[in-house]
Amino acid sequence: MAIRGWAARGLAVLALMATGLAQAQSSTEAFVPVTDAMIQSPDPADWLSWRRTLDSWGYSPLDQIDRDNVDQLRLVWVRPLEAGHQEGTPLVHNGRMYFPGPSDMVTALDAASGDVLWTHKRTLPKDMGQYLTFPDTNRNLAIYGKLIIARGSDDHIYALDAETGKLAWETKILDYKKGAKQSAGPIIADGLAITGRSCEPEGGPDACVITAHDAKTGKEVWRTSTIARGDDPNDKTWGGTPLERRMQVGAWMNASYDPELHLLYMGTSVSTPAPKFLLAGNEYTYLYHNSTLALDVRTGKIVWHYQHIVDHWDLDHPFPRFLLDEQVAPDPGEVTWIKPNIDRKKTYRMVTGVPGKTGVVYTLDRTNGQFLWARPTVKQNVVQSIDGRTGKVTVNPATVFDRVGQQLYVCPSSTGGANYQAPAYSPLTKTMYFPEQNLCADVTAVEADWERPSYSVASKIFIPPEADKKLGVIHAVNAVTGKTEWTWSIRAGMQSLLTTGGGLLFGGDSAGRFRVLDQRDGKVLWEMNLGSAVTGYPITFSTGGHQYVAVSTGFWLGDSFTPEILKGTQGTLFVFALPDAGIGRKGPYREPVTPTDAGAIPFDPAQNRDPAPVAAASVSGEAVYAAKCSGCHGGDFQGGGGIPPVKGAAFKANWGDTSAAQLSAYLKTAMPPGAGGSLSDAEYRAVADYILKVNGAD
Repeated sequence: MAIRGWAARGLAVLALMATGLAQAQSSTEAFVPVTDAMIQSPDPADWLSWRRTLDSWGYSPLDQIDRDNVDQLRLVWVRPLEAGHQEGTPLVHNGRMYFPGPSDMVTALDAASGDVLWTHKRTLPKDMGQYLTFPDTNRNLAIYGKLIIARGSDDHIYALDAETGKLAWETKILDYKKGAKQSAGPIIADGLAITGRSCEPEGGPDACVITAHDAKTGKEVWRTSTIARGDDPNDKTWGGTPLERRMQVGAWMNASYDPELHLLYMGTSVSTPAPKFLLAGNEYTYLYHNSTLALDVRTGKIVWHYQHIVDHWDLDHPFPRFLLDEQVAPDPGEVTWIKPNIDRKKTYRMVTGVPGKTGVVYTLDRTNGQFLWARPTVKQNVVQSIDGRTGKVTVNPATVFDRVGQQLYVCPSSTGGANYQAPAYSPLTKTMYFPEQNLCADVTAVEADWERPSYSVASKIFIPPEADKKLGVIHAVNAVTGKTEWTWSIRAGMQSLLTTGGGLLFGGDSAGRFRVLDQRDGKVLWEMNLGSAVTGYPITFSTGGHQYVAVSTGFWLGDSFTPEILKGTQGTLFVFALPDAGIGRKGPYREPVTPTDAGAIPFDPAQNRDPAPVAAASVSGEAVYAAKCSGCHGGDFQGGGGIPPVKGAAFKANWGDTSAAQLSAYLKTAMPPGAGGSLSDAEYRAVADYILKVNGAD
């Protein structure tokens, strides 16, 4: 039977995607294989790792765009992205860009023109949403040799030929049905592709691992548990908790790497349930949750660890750590906790930054993990004190639960403070720039459900009065003195940052504004409305003698805090440059491809008709939930990774006395994330009825 109309065209497009568009010529320049030396000291023109360099600075020395000419910055090309949860970071090498789209879509483009060279999209299991929340998130890729290396939404790691997009190798890490979500891609450290994951409760302790794979072959080299157990000397920190109840200590962002010390620095998250009285008791530390781990890259062995806080509220600590070689001279006037015998004339090898949602800056000696200094940025009340001699953190007892049903005031909230939005460091100012949110919460401890484990907390999150209704803030903190150089606050949520040799700080917000600030004082030098939340990680690169800046948009989960801000939710990649770069540059020549043997595509107008509308009376709440809600809240209604459950004790603590009409009205203002009001009234009412019924309501 002949395939006609749009179906024929769709099959032709899919066939081209499956072959990786091998006939595409990616650039006039020959492809240069990427080595460890190139990754550890990249060409200023390239962006070869998640934060460009393995020290996680998010800094480029390019300075063609500077304070004097940045007001001339203009859009030179734009590319729509696949539908899904979008937080991508482009890679750039030799004038070619590689972008990680949602749901394992990788796109190669000519970096100057935006023309697509090839695409590769893996076939994924259709039921992933029943097991993982936002499995489609793909923050970054890695490049090594002639390979583009990516994490798989279904708990795989795989590599593509950088010139053709064809699959080179693929390795299964875990079973996604009893495994973990991999929202961050790999970094390359001495030829190894290093990945972590946010391990789901049903995966138990075996899912909570950091892994290393040979970047050339995909063969697993080592995997290290982030949960102390067995012969690990820190097994006793779990107070005898049975192994099957040790879960969800994830490492869901990327590591930093010191090639001289051969040490990886990776952070971890909360253990489940969050209130520790529900485990072995509040007196235990449950290593290695909410810690910085220093791992020997050759073996995966944990060389040292530092625990930032014993977490009772879901205040994860997996965020980027800066690696700096600098003088350590904290100012007692602004730095709250200081090691008493710091040598203020010595250059230390530091690991520093805001590693967790608390917004506290921690600076450690990265050779041995010894504490140097720490200070808060945003409002926080969970860290009461830090012993400067030992680095031991004491938690504020007023924020620690001791019984089910207890409600406490906690700052920041489980969404941060800091979160996945990446900070940046500039060697020009010796300053760290942190994108954060002003949020607190009333948090209630709920009964642990060991059949369907969750964080066992219910939170009502809000902007505290002290923030003057401003959600987003940038804190500029000097890395040497710990002093605040400046702060800059806005109503919208703050997103990821980039620093450059031109003295500039690039960053977007959840309202869709992409801005350039002066690193020295936070003065806004340029801005543009991109129409949707700036959820991607900005980069800069150079090709053809011109400097470009790239950033992407999508939808953001925190939009409910600023409901009056109206914008789109589209995933789009934008690239900017100065006027002399030109607009509309021609991309590489592509040979014509005939999509069918006959050279013609039959067309049947009957197949192009719109389907008949579904009557409101036939709307199924279960179907609406599966299509519009399960991607975030899961097929089991339990959420995870900061997404609240919509079934069980935590949900009932917040919504137990709510009518279907009230819940429907709320959902219409806030759901789906970034697209409140996009469903029909009948769909909102149907899904509200359904959610209440699965919670036992009449």
